[in-house]
This record gives sequence, structure tokens and C-alpha cells, in this order.
Amino acid sequence: MQTTEEIKACCAALYESDWARLLLGDSFHPGGLALTERLGQLLGLQPSQRVLDVATGKGTSAIFLAQHFGCEVVGVDYGLASVRAATNQAEKAGVSQLVHFEQGDAERLRFPAGSFDVVICECAFCIFSDKSAAATEFARVLRPGGRIGLSDLTRSGPMPPALKGLLAWMACLADAQPVEEYTAYCEQAGLTIEQVEGHNTALGELVGTVQAKLLGAELLVKLKQLDLPGANFDQVKSLARAAAEAVRRGQLGYALVVATKASTVTDQWLGA
Repeated sequence: MQTTEEIKACCAALYESDWARLLLGDSFHPGGLALTERLGQLLGLQPSQRVLDVATGKGTSAIFLAQHFGCEVVGVDYGLASVRAATNQAEKAGVSQLVHFEQGDAERLRFPAGSFDVVICECAFCIFSDKSAAATEFARVLRPGGRIGLSDLTRSGPMPPALKGLLAWMACLADAQPVEEYTAYCEQAGLTIEQVEGHNTALGELVGTVQAKLLGAELLVKLKQLDLPGANFDQVKSLARAAAEAVRRGQLGYALVVATKASTVTDQWLGA
């Protein structure tokens, strides 16, 4: 049985791997940068704002947000290799003056209270072992009146047995929550839900893309034109088939959630 820290390390290693880039591209979440842009629009991002991107990966979304909305972005990721790669990408994109990255744990953020106008977390909240702690940390580092934007996998009913286990967890599948659970974590942290927007089609498209890429990658490996040490195609294809079936049946979906921190203590007491 893996410990919490071991699971975090496994997840970080997976998303730093050639596997992740091959199958998921640069954005690592359904909808790609189009949904990142949509989330930024829902949050009303402005050039004057300071944004925290939690589980930033290799920085694709953080860099895009800085380029598209002109805001300052701090990206945090558990994996040091991802932080280094993201820093290099920001330098190449010419946005180092707006974006910087550091290693950190979403459940124990190393920022003072009220440090950010906006907190964003894309397709990662569901893999946090202590979701209540993460939501509380998000709220803590927000300034009064600040907003949180989550995008994540959702489920309806019990998770199919084929989508359980460490590999499914690392693929952000095993602990997908009903959307009501995500909103509950936000509310328990003292936040007010503003909007929930479903994007199930984006998930279906991503799963289909992954399945197609798996077939191509397997062929290239057999032809010795691609090297993926330790690749277990049967296991990954089985997981992808189960995910596709769950999406088709409506058991898995994808949603954006926007929540707000009260502007004042009075507002929070009134539930505003």
C-alpha cells in the first residue's frame, strides 16, 4: 500500500515522463488551452492580478494566461523536473517577467495569507489526497474578494472497478468526485460558488485522442522508431478503453467550477 507521499511522487513522475507528453500533449487536461482560456474568462482575469496556478505541470497554462490576459502568474508543482521545464519554457516564451515557478505541495502552500487575486487548479484537485486541506489552502492564500477556478474530472455514481488502482489514480481517474463534492469542498473552505459549467465533450475528445495515440505509439515502438522504456501498452490501453466506456455511459465527465472568497468578514458572516 503506497503512502500519501509515495502517490504524490508517482503522480509527479508520470506527468514529467515522455508518456504524458506523448499521450496528453502540452496542456495535460481535457479541452486544452481553449478551456484554460474559458476558465480565465469566467474568472475575469485582468493584467493587474496575481494568479496562482496549482499543479502547474510544465507551465503551459501559466504561460498562456500571462500571454493572453497579461496577469502575473506563479506556478506551483510537486515535481521538481516539471518546475525546471516550466521555467525554461517561460524563458523561451519571453514571459519570465510575468511568470515564475516553484516546487510545492497543494496541501501545504508556502505563501502568506492573501497573496493572490486568483487561484487556478486544472485537472489535479481530484488526485490530492487531502482535498479539504487543499481547498482550505486555496482559500487562505486568496485575498478578500478573490476567486478560485477549478477544472476537473467528475463522476456520476460509483467509479467502475476498472478505473480504480494506482495507475488510474495517477491518470486523474480513480478519485474523480461528483461535481457536488467539489463545490462542497469549496464551501467548507468558506468560499461561495459562482458558477459550474459542464464540458463532458472535451473529456470524450481527449480520451479518443489518447486511444489513437496509443495505437500509433505501440506501432512505433514495435518498429523501433520510438523508445518508451517499461511501457505496458496492454495495461494503459485497458485503462483507456474503460475510461472511454465510462464517458459514453455518462459515468465520467468534466466541469469548471468558479468560487469567490468573501470581500469582508461581514460578507462572509452573511453568506455573501
